[in-house]
Amino acid sequence: MNIAEPFAYGNSFVHCLDPRVKIITAAMFSLVVALTYELAILFVSAVLALAILIAARLSMKKVFWRLIVVNGFILVLWLFLPFTTPGKTLFTLFGLDATVEGVDYAVLITIKSNTIIIACIALLSTCSIIKLVHAMHYLYVPNKLVHIFFFSYRYIHVINLEYLRLTNAMKVRCFISRNNLHTYKSFAYLIGMLILKSYERSRRVY
Repeated sequence: MNIAEPFAYGNSFVHCLDPRVKIITAAMFSLVVALTYELAILFVSAVLALAILIAARLSMKKVFWRLIVVNGFILVLWLFLPFTTPGKTLFTLFGLDATVEGVDYAVLITIKSNTIIIACIALLSTCSIIKLVHAMHYLYVPNKLVHIFFFSYRYIHVINLEYLRLTNAMKVRCFISRNNLHTYKSFAYLIGMLILKSYERSRRVY
């Protein structure tokens, strides 16, 4: 049983590229975007990333939901950065001053993150994990990193199955999730058991 790879197979130009070219391009592109603070360059990078995504002919709906997950973390930054970055006051909310510099910083992070994620989805997810592992090997990525990457892929679904088994066991015992101390303790035990079983499996694999 393997993890689903919905974007890995297709006949687009992007799918046909050599995986080594994809890895190098994604790494260089991400580095340039991450180190750039010019909005004009970021705009061009975002357009380029979208162009590659369109060329790959991926499901925009699936890409959108992946971006939603990423932007959920970015939303947390928007709640703090404007109010914690020193600078010129833009507006005041609940007695807290939001600064122009803070908003600019949050905008930069948002654009950079989405641009890099879109480019990586278009370039890296259009390869199967096995091909990426071989490409990393031929690019002389340290063997330990290659093995860690492969084992992570190999055993994520195993850990997920263990999680489902534990949650099913809780449901058999008539557990119902509620907003109370018993629910919090049950989920804490669930996470603890999952970490313990993952550790035991890692020992066996080693």
